[in-house]
Amino acid sequence: MSESKSSKGLLGTGIVAAIAASLCCITPVLALIAGASGAASTFSWLDPARPYLIGITILVLGFAWYQKLKPRSKEEIDCACEDDEKPSFWQSKKFLGIVTVFAGLMLAFPLYADVFYPKQDRQVIVVDRQNVQTATFSVSGMTCTGCEEHVSHEVNKLDGIVGVKASYENENAIVQFDSSKTSVGEIEKAINSTGYKVTDIKNQ
Repeated sequence: MSESKSSKGLLGTGIVAAIAASLCCITPVLALIAGASGAASTFSWLDPARPYLIGITILVLGFAWYQKLKPRSKEEIDCACEDDEKPSFWQSKKFLGIVTVFAGLMLAFPLYADVFYPKQDRQVIVVDRQNVQTATFSVSGMTCTGCEEHVSHEVNKLDGIVGVKASYENENAIVQFDSSKTSVGEIEKAINSTGYKVTDIKNQ
């Protein structure tokens, strides 16, 4: 019984750590689905701890697999012979495999988070090329490609947007727009509505 509880505790720790490691990227997707885009950056503070959470997940699941696959001692074999009860599904290798796959998907979530954002096909007709401006917005709080897509998604809702390139690595969003249809202020407001914050604006 104690071994079963210990195993469940290990798996629970692994799952929680895996989810927490990517929570900063999971939240924007959930916020988009729920229509609460302002909550997107709620867990961005977890990003610095991501490498440690990944390490905890790998160590916990690695130990769980070691416990499951290691050769049994004579005492454990004798005990198993006395106990004819079949191990439950929760103690099986199949369940451990499911947990491992789930944890792997959670850890890799930032790599494919952008696929959950709908693609926006925009056709912008610019009457006067002199109206086209480019502004670089310094944005804090973005931690993955999902964050980039969230910012781009909100900015593209505005009229007159020619192009958006958000980068969490550069901590900015470069926006090309028709100044006769929208403004720097409107774009800043759209970015801030995601929960990420514009800290500086440079017009080019």
